[in-house]
Amino acid sequence: MEIAVVDIKGKETGRKVNLSDSVFGIEPNNHAVYLDVKQYLANQRQGTHKSKERAEISGSTRKIKKQKGTGTARAGSIKSGIFRGGGRMFGPRPRNYGFKLNKNLKRLARKSALSIKANDKAIIIVEDFQFDTPKTKNFIDVLKGLGVDKKKSLIVLGDSNKNVYLSSRNLKGTEVVSSSELSTYKILNANNLVFVEGSLEGIELNLSK
Repeated sequence: MEIAVVDIKGKETGRKVNLSDSVFGIEPNNHAVYLDVKQYLANQRQGTHKSKERAEISGSTRKIKKQKGTGTARAGSIKSGIFRGGGRMFGPRPRNYGFKLNKNLKRLARKSALSIKANDKAIIIVEDFQFDTPKTKNFIDVLKGLGVDKKKSLIVLGDSNKNVYLSSRNLKGTEVVSSSELSTYKILNANNLVFVEGSLEGIELNLSK
């Protein structure tokens, strides 16, 4: 698949890049995508929820009524979960929601997500650019030139670029990542993928293994 390379003003440079069919042109595996996104979201959960159980409630340990003869169920502690103010039964405990996926499946999921975006023609290739100093206005001008200023977009850099990253940090709906930080969730969560030309080699090298 060939895509024209544009500059930061959105004008074609006259060059084209050939995207690897083994990365951007496969038949998407929806189940692999589902599992990878599920793992990503599970890893975002803190898992610090906790409710007090009967052993952690402050209260008397005296048996509150005699065992027999009351006509009601036997009860031994005011801290039982069936009484108001008692502990919660089967409440949440701190836990880790993460689970493991093998590398081949995660690689397949990322290739599937990229292929979905390529099929939707939601990929833009821009030539390498730099900012001398962090400036949000300069980054907004780039987004306007590429026509993605009003859409949720993901900018993928070849190497980490501090000035470009800092320039984008205050903008809602736009995220800048390096090629090594690319994930299935971030790919699918964006309306448009903007790849800096220098990032393609690393992405295809990592995913074509």
